[in-house]
Amino acid sequence: MHTTGTGGGAPVTLRPPRHRVDPRARRWWAVQALLTVSGPLLLTAAALLVLSALLFPGALPWLAPLVAVALAAPALGYQLAMPAWRYRIHAWEVGEAAVYTTNGWFWQRSRIAPLSRVQTVDTTIGPLQRRYGLATVVVTTASTAGAVKISGLAETDARRMAEHVGRAARYVREDAA
Repeated sequence: MHTTGTGGGAPVTLRPPRHRVDPRARRWWAVQALLTVSGPLLLTAAALLVLSALLFPGALPWLAPLVAVALAAPALGYQLAMPAWRYRIHAWEVGEAAVYTTNGWFWQRSRIAPLSRVQTVDTTIGPLQRRYGLATVVVTTASTAGAVKISGLAETDARRMAEHVGRAARYVREDAA
């Protein structure tokens, strides 16, 4: 459950959003981690060990455990833990009046964007996302906090959701007028 302030009143407790992202998002996040964090750390560890073996073989008894603890273990831990943990957190819901999301893995964030404030709804698909049949829906509002992004949706679900949010935002604005 998430708690949010109400501008002076009692805090309101929100239930988590109902919809999970596509299960394929875990593989997408794992590949991203390999390319950006785990892979470079493991390559650095391998290069240090190879150079040490070639140039300073006497350093291997103390360098190998140091490299394992400082580089290899965090890289492998991140690679294994982050996608599953992130999958548990990422969720979304489009209600009658708002788009509600939770995301992150270490730093978790919940966002509620009123449909009456929606300016644009975009669907983006990067090269890795395309490989896994995934897309991101970006809901832009007048908020200074930036757009609401829902990543890891199946391409067809993302397109349907973008259309639904666009229609719902238009209806909410028409009803308010």
